[in-house]
Amino acid sequence: MAKILTVFGATGNQGGSVVRAVLEHPILSKSYKIRAVTRDPTKPNAKALSDKGAEVVKADLSDKASVVQAVKGSHAVFGVTNFWENPPSKQREYTQGKHIADASKETGVEHLIWSTLPHASTLTGGKLSGVTHFDSKAEVAEYIEQQGIPATFYLPACFMSNITGSLQKTGAGYSLNYPFTPTTVIPCIDVVADTGKFVAAALANPSAFIGKKILGVTGWYTPNDIKAAFEEATGKQLEYNEISVETFRSFLPDFMAEELGENFLLIKDYQYYGPGTEKKIGESLKVLQEVGESPTGLKEFFSQAKLP
Repeated sequence: MAKILTVFGATGNQGGSVVRAVLEHPILSKSYKIRAVTRDPTKPNAKALSDKGAEVVKADLSDKASVVQAVKGSHAVFGVTNFWENPPSKQREYTQGKHIADASKETGVEHLIWSTLPHASTLTGGKLSGVTHFDSKAEVAEYIEQQGIPATFYLPACFMSNITGSLQKTGAGYSLNYPFTPTTVIPCIDVVADTGKFVAAALANPSAFIGKKILGVTGWYTPNDIKAAFEEATGKQLEYNEISVETFRSFLPDFMAEELGENFLLIKDYQYYGPGTEKKIGESLKVLQEVGESPTGLKEFFSQAKLP
């Protein structure tokens, strides 16, 4: 009998990727039945999941009782939260993540896969204490460990889609303006295409991944690399401009300016995951290889991306 995999955020980027990866996997598709959790099962994206064979259930992450009900009977759970819901809130995200953790423990879930991020405040010795959408997820991860919940911690890199979202049209093509030198290394992932591949690896071999972290990065790229890949993939010109953090913040809405300004300093000065983690790319790629998957490269992403 197939075991239940409950996927939170099933209509979003990460959760949707997990659903697709499991449904398309020759073994996992037979060993797991997908339970897709959404706040509104009547939306087209939710109905599309139902058409693919997923059980679609309604739950609100801020309502613990509904989370417990969604998780009940599950063998495995993929948990993800959205800090940027209106209004952004570290406390709300922590509470929602804690609800997933508590529900998993109370219902006897055997494998929780938690989408988290590095604790920026700790990583930087308190120098960057404003990257709260990192810290909130990391503090949930700490809570999960404290509770002794069998879990894998998945840490996605910078979304490639955020690069295309940052492009500005120019007369000759596009420009990209970041507070990075042209040779700053940036960890990246096509979150839609590749999140599910990493999670599938953890589901396929839980004993190897429970208690472990998976760095969800498929490549480290400099702005120079981004420019070259973009131009080769699209045939369009991309001008890269290094700007100050202050100028970068001025482009952003007030509610995210300070947060993302520090976020970019975390990438520039601490390599996102911490100094030296660029050298661990082989470990991430090996995770994909173990399930017969390959990473989506930047050029491949740009060739399929919708440009502004």
